Amino acid sequence: MAKMWAGRTAGATDKLADDFNSSISFDSRMYRQDITGSMAHAAMLGAKGIITSDEADALIAGLEELLNDIESGKVIIDLECEDIHMFVEQLLTERIGEVGKKLHTARSRNDQVALDLRMYLREETETVVSLIKAVVNALLKTAKENKDAIMPGYTHLQRAQPITFAHHLFAYCMMLLRDIDRFCDMSKRMNISPIGSCALAGTTYDTDRYFEAEKLGFDGVCMNSIDGVSDRDFCVEFVNCCAITMMHLSRLSEEIILWTSWEFKFVELSDAFTTGSSIMPQKKNSDMAELIRGKTGRVYGDLMGILTVLKGLPLAYNKDMQEDKEGVFDAVDTIKMCLSVMAPMIETMSVNKENMLRAAQEGFINATDLADYLVKKGMPFRTAYKISGTLVSECIKRRIVLEEVTLDEYKTYSELFDSDVYEEISLQTCVAKRISLGGTSQASADAQIEFIEKELNK
Repeated sequence: MAKMWAGRTAGATDKLADDFNSSISFDSRMYRQDITGSMAHAAMLGAKGIITSDEADALIAGLEELLNDIESGKVIIDLECEDIHMFVEQLLTERIGEVGKKLHTARSRNDQVALDLRMYLREETETVVSLIKAVVNALLKTAKENKDAIMPGYTHLQRAQPITFAHHLFAYCMMLLRDIDRFCDMSKRMNISPIGSCALAGTTYDTDRYFEAEKLGFDGVCMNSIDGVSDRDFCVEFVNCCAITMMHLSRLSEEIILWTSWEFKFVELSDAFTTGSSIMPQKKNSDMAELIRGKTGRVYGDLMGILTVLKGLPLAYNKDMQEDKEGVFDAVDTIKMCLSVMAPMIETMSVNKENMLRAAQEGFINATDLADYLVKKGMPFRTAYKISGTLVSECIKRRIVLEEVTLDEYKTYSELFDSDVYEEISLQTCVAKRISLGGTSQASADAQIEFIEKELNK
């Protein structure tokens, strides 16, 4: 097959070199962006008189027909072509004749691929954000249903203080809301058009880059043509946003895996999102959560891959930059798949409030509240802390909980103890009285729900 770039060389490369050089096997997924960008470019060439209006109309009509044929399955992308740009131009020329060869006037594949990739990631960003919102909504729905479910809050994976299950889920909502904000902020910098930068130095033609940018929905144009073709910051930022979101999904997955174990039994996943064992009939494995946790590593790898590709490149375009796409595409596919599974997995899981409460009661997580009780009655905190810790140690020896210590026994530690201590250290009270902004009280839960819903509706 003749190469579109034949001229300086004969264009006769070895088959092995062809395969090594080719990118159409993966950049073909950007066919819609490539054709749409070419339609805007043809319109600009016509508007500026660089080609005639009739030629521009012929190019646009041919490109539109080609797009429809690809999407309907009438045309199959030829993987023998070098890349998606060459495939489109070659097939267009076969269909409409010599005018097809005018499409590439005043542009290069260098700025063309940068344009395609920005348009592709702009669309995928919108999809990813909508999927993150679906996960937040699933968490929010489950939280609303469990505002009264008391569980132990943990530090160092040791039972620490009583919280509600809703409060715990709200924490993940907040993380994911920040992820949404990161994607939206990143997309502002990504939504700048590089087309018209050409190979690296611009062009001698009197083009209108703003015309193309506006037609394609960009907020502006790259102000330096070298930067326009060699910048991949937007890819790095996109994959970084994916990596941070995957980290949050992985942490949530880890907790789901713990919560579904026999040692916790706080939640049970729907059979639709678990698997069994081929040899152990009692097993119900949280494989979907485990896969999300595992796939986080590959997105981290995608991020390190593109950073490494870019780290030593001189300006402007280098063929190394072809290596940006597979990692970016993998990050796109992976995060979309994981988010798509996470939302229904959360929505369909059942919550075991009784087991959560039992774990909270047995963990002495009201010990801080016991100390605070004494502080409120005038005792210095460090003294109260020591008394509370000593009582916990005694309870552990006797295999009882603080609520089972008699008032007489409490008074042997301090005369400040009175019958109101039992109300003060009840788990319900411990949760309810944490009234500080962002705490685990009912009022705080309602405020967090309002905040999350407002953020989702922005």
